[in-house]
Amino acid sequence: MKRLFLLMMISCFAVVGAFAQEWNRPKMSQEEFRQKQTAFLTERAGLTKEEAAKFFPVYYELQDKKKALNDQAWAKMRKGKHEDLTEAQYESIITSILNNRIASDKLEKAYFLKFKTILSCEKIFKVQGAEMRFHRELLKELGRKP
Repeated sequence: MKRLFLLMMISCFAVVGAFAQEWNRPKMSQEEFRQKQTAFLTERAGLTKEEAAKFFPVYYELQDKKKALNDQAWAKMRKGKHEDLTEAQYESIITSILNNRIASDKLEKAYFLKFKTILSCEKIFKVQGAEMRFHRELLKELGRKP
């Protein structure tokens, strides 16, 4: 389930980036994105101001670490596009990508334990659902013509 969630998140970020570049729309800054995301998740998960103030710094810390792992994986994928690679090099690339996914899952689990000190499991569950909904709605918004 966590892998599915991670893959969905990676896909969402990749698609958002591709659409934004393809349509030459002004890019949303990371700060704008996080403001919108914070407001959306807070409302949808029913977080209090106090909970949100404690939760989101930890949440975005996790997101930054996962993004770094994702960036490493994409860098490896780009290396795999060269046609002159050996079988051993492809194996190394795949192993590295898989190791990044495992590391990301371990981060998710470690941060779940941190989140539990801030929010109830019910609210953590609601945050995860709201996060998926946020990305879907953002993709729909990007799909609309100006």
